[in-house]
Amino acid sequence: MSKRILTTPIKDADLESLHIGDIIYLNGYLITGRDDVHQRLIKQNKELPVDLAGLAVFHAGPIMQKIEGTEDKYRVISIGPTTSMRMEKYEKDFIPRTGVKIIVGKGGMGADTAQACKEHKAIHTVFPGGCAVLAAKCVEEVERVEWLDLGMPEAMWVMRVKEFGPLIVSIDTLGNNLFENNKKQFNLRKDLMVEDICQYVDYLG
Repeated sequence: MSKRILTTPIKDADLESLHIGDIIYLNGYLITGRDDVHQRLIKQNKELPVDLAGLAVFHAGPIMQKIEGTEDKYRVISIGPTTSMRMEKYEKDFIPRTGVKIIVGKGGMGADTAQACKEHKAIHTVFPGGCAVLAAKCVEEVERVEWLDLGMPEAMWVMRVKEFGPLIVSIDTLGNNLFENNKKQFNLRKDLMVEDICQYVDYLG
């Protein structure tokens, strides 16, 4: 099976054929944006210094190193995903406000994000945890940083990436949610197993 690679700027048509569980890779621009970035836009109503329309945002707190002999150039040492669910309360507004098309993080997101992805043709994807150094190797260049006053992990790092991934689609443009679907299946299996086990075991009250 050929590797599915998407290149920014992402169009609706690029995402409509994707389904939960699909694996993709990203070329082009990937910008970090986690808790404080979401809060500044949604809670404080501050305009982002980076236009995210058609691009990808990464829920991540990277470790960057300034390149010797430069004033404002950095290289990525490590860039692992952070838990996306922390952004759940903001993402339903963040998606239409920014026009972002691909969200990258760790773990799943909830019903509000799924609805926003359906209404605005976006997807949420999962980058494997524990692979922060691998992710760093996919970064061709850190073009600039914005809102560094928030600190290194919370700033917006504008990066160009090549075949960044693997990214597992966890919410697609139909609003299907891989993690929520899996929970239902696991709970069903668990209930059946508990019912079966209880036929053979007992406990003292």
